[in-house]
Amino acid sequence: MKYMLLFSVAFSCMCSVFSIHANEKLQYAFQKDAAKSNQQCIACHQQSQHDWQESDHAKAMAVADNSSVLGDFSNIEVEHYGQKAVFFIKEDLYHVTISYNDITHTYPIKYTFGHFPLQQYLIETELGKLQVVPFAWDSRAKSDGGQRWYHNYSEEKVSPTDRLHWRQPLQNWNGMCADCHSDGLVRKYNPAQNSFSSQFDNINVGCLSCHGDMAAHSNTNANKAKLDDIIARQNPTGKWLRSLGEKTAHWQGEKRDNTVMDGCFACHSLRTPLTDGIMAKTAFLDQFTPQLLLTPNYHVDGQIKEEVFVYGSFLQSKMYAAGVNCLDCHDKHTTKLKFEGNGTCLQCHSNEVYAEKSHHQHKENSAGAQCVNCHMPTNRYMGVDDRRDHSFKIPRPDLSQQYNTPNACVSCHSDKSNQWAVERLSAWHGKPQDLLVSKQRLIKLLNGQALSLEEHLSIISDEKLDVISRATAIQLLAYTTNSLKITQLSKFLTHTEPLIRLSAVMVATLLPTAEKAKHVSPLLQDKYRAIRVASARSLVTSDLSSEYQTLFAQAFKELIQANHINSWRGEGQINQGVLAIEMNNIAQAEKSFKKAIQIEPYFEAGYINLADIYRAQQKPYLVASVLASGIKNNPSSAVLHYAYGLHFVRQKKLDKAVSYFEKAMIKMPNNSQYAYTYILTLDSLGQSEKALEQLKILLMNYRDKAQLKELGLYLSQKLRLRSEYDWFMEQ
Repeated sequence: MKYMLLFSVAFSCMCSVFSIHANEKLQYAFQKDAAKSNQQCIACHQQSQHDWQESDHAKAMAVADNSSVLGDFSNIEVEHYGQKAVFFIKEDLYHVTISYNDITHTYPIKYTFGHFPLQQYLIETELGKLQVVPFAWDSRAKSDGGQRWYHNYSEEKVSPTDRLHWRQPLQNWNGMCADCHSDGLVRKYNPAQNSFSSQFDNINVGCLSCHGDMAAHSNTNANKAKLDDIIARQNPTGKWLRSLGEKTAHWQGEKRDNTVMDGCFACHSLRTPLTDGIMAKTAFLDQFTPQLLLTPNYHVDGQIKEEVFVYGSFLQSKMYAAGVNCLDCHDKHTTKLKFEGNGTCLQCHSNEVYAEKSHHQHKENSAGAQCVNCHMPTNRYMGVDDRRDHSFKIPRPDLSQQYNTPNACVSCHSDKSNQWAVERLSAWHGKPQDLLVSKQRLIKLLNGQALSLEEHLSIISDEKLDVISRATAIQLLAYTTNSLKITQLSKFLTHTEPLIRLSAVMVATLLPTAEKAKHVSPLLQDKYRAIRVASARSLVTSDLSSEYQTLFAQAFKELIQANHINSWRGEGQINQGVLAIEMNNIAQAEKSFKKAIQIEPYFEAGYINLADIYRAQQKPYLVASVLASGIKNNPSSAVLHYAYGLHFVRQKKLDKAVSYFEKAMIKMPNNSQYAYTYILTLDSLGQSEKALEQLKILLMNYRDKAQLKELGLYLSQKLRLRSEYDWFMEQ
């Protein structure tokens, strides 16, 4: 019985809004603690307050009124694939009417969300539950294509039966967005009622999000606080210096404490929350389990692909390895770059070397002469929002030729080829430097190419490779091998780098049972919650010695809390169900999978897992009922059609199974297993000639052809067709 284990990932939105101000219409339904306020900081830190008001943080969320709303609400009607919205003002309040087919709803706009390059709007569909309106306002200048309404998924038809529909959990403010847009946010999700009673200290991202509750500090002598601040700024413990002849600056002084970035990473990352809300000045891994560099979120060379934010890319960079932190480039209060143009980069990189045409090979002051356009290319998210890759990679069109990865050269020169870019760069700078062997192997691994276990382990052991790449390679062990020896994993379980330890614990299930219990148990008392939770998850079915029983109970409690926090969406419920199965609590697992279906009926994993429980219990009628319901709600799901086909195979009804296998194959044409099963079922039905004919057509569609080729050879032999056999031999 194979269950789908999923990780619910909280996406931190990067759009932002307006500082809270006096407004008699504001209802404090979401305000938690009026005593915790940015106001206590302003008296002594007026310049910081002034700078902060220029930031996106200050504009992270606001009550919808005429000082915060940017969109055109003059009875404007917009439409997208049959979904309509009318934006209007009634009795001095902003409203939207949303309709699809014959269903129409009108809501007051409760909050604005973001300000540039787009602004979104929040409406309260149920008491305490806020959803994102499916149309956003493009707040860019009209000359840039802005000043218009557009759909959040402009290229897709998002029907009410789609998981991305605006009424579904993935468009819910409380779960998806809230903790990064307000100070002191706690979700307070009630799984029994599927409801929220979320609260925050301040409506936007202010002093508390980065500095925590400073009430005690504000009660100390104000003049002393000012003096201490001045002294700290005038006497730094170190600085970036570039000696005569050096092309790049180096840090001189005491070793930097870059834990300040944990506060930045809390929101600027793709991660799973372990606690309800974000605590300032708390280690990132004490509050989150991060998503690493896995496809499809990243390209195989580590460049950003999906909306992954900054953490994963920056940890790959030479900047991070050298000790650079966010505040070296970004002002701590405005969050804007410290200098315009290339000025930020030239703080540390020699103007005489890197700002010259001999380096960038473009006209002075042109777009091509800007450092960021070559080393921090943008991806566009949310329709209009261009965000830069923070891995600071050198453009590698040679890798693009091999792995279909993007590069800045042809992204800008869209009429040119990768080969053109390779020749240009070679002429200017010579042959590109070879990547580390470990990096080359990691790219192959992420590209789906086979490596030996020895080669795979060599990636992880290479200390010249960045830590997040090595941690990613550890997690990939679960996909490339069925077992590990403790000698192969032990040094990573005790590694000084927490990301290495975290990934090692996650794959410790590959160890023999006794070895896993012995070597993972000490990590139940790790410094970081993420590692303790992963350890408890790994040891759920283990027989632990008495010395670790109490530690396990404590870490297991943290695991349950994390699952509870994420149970507002399907993945969270699935994880709870799989955990219950491992603890032999089938009734609880069934309840969790049913709950997953209830809260997210358009999420296929709930149906698959529930059907597997009924199959194990030999209840075929319930298996069929669940899968049929799943297909009704998710007609485009390949995995549900495939599962239903397997059900009919077990019932010896191949004539029914074959049509479901064919539909699964059509709906997911890159999955060779679906094609293999379809062809094999045709053969089993006595349609071997048709099976062979279909296989010859299908074979060209798949990169991993080995299994299909073997099937073709078998069918050719069975039908005694030598010419067909020879054809498959040549493929």
